[in-house]
Amino acid sequence: MYEKDSKKHNILQGDIFQRFNYVRWAELIGENIEIDEIEIPFFVVLTQSCDLWWDFEDRNKSENEKRDKYIQSILVCPAYIADLVKSGEHLEGVGLIMEKYNSKRWDIIKRNNNERYHFLERNEELGMPDLVIDFKQYYTIPTYILYILYKSHFIGSLKPLFRENLSHRFAFYLSRIGLPDGILQ
Repeated sequence: MYEKDSKKHNILQGDIFQRFNYVRWAELIGENIEIDEIEIPFFVVLTQSCDLWWDFEDRNKSENEKRDKYIQSILVCPAYIADLVKSGEHLEGVGLIMEKYNSKRWDIIKRNNNERYHFLERNEELGMPDLVIDFKQYYTIPTYILYILYKSHFIGSLKPLFRENLSHRFAFYLSRIGLPDGILQ
């Protein structure tokens, strides 16, 4: 399910990173900069590998060459520690009370039969606990920042078939047509 190539230097879809402080908003108020920052324990890259590969190639060109494959930011989904998701505590740090899951409903999430969540099994070699990706939560991170943090935060990657499955499930979740309850009545 996972792999880690120590010779790899470019970011790809399915890469897993840990311990990242994400700045949601920064504002100059008087003489001070107010920062709204959250800690993301783990996240998985969802931007397509082909786009990331061409971006990587573009970053190694001279300034005088055409650079139309450049990507300014990378789409990621946070991956929360599974036990915290099950108990509804995974977003306490941002002041949100989340739903708790009983054993029956939790098993649906663990089997990846809940369209909102994607379960990733623990991997001790990577130092990764059981994780749950919540497709309702996603962020973009400037590409150059992720390359700066690459060596200290990258822990491994999903193998190609698993990253394809994740990509399809995420795309399905985002492409669904959601209707408010009042419209259906």
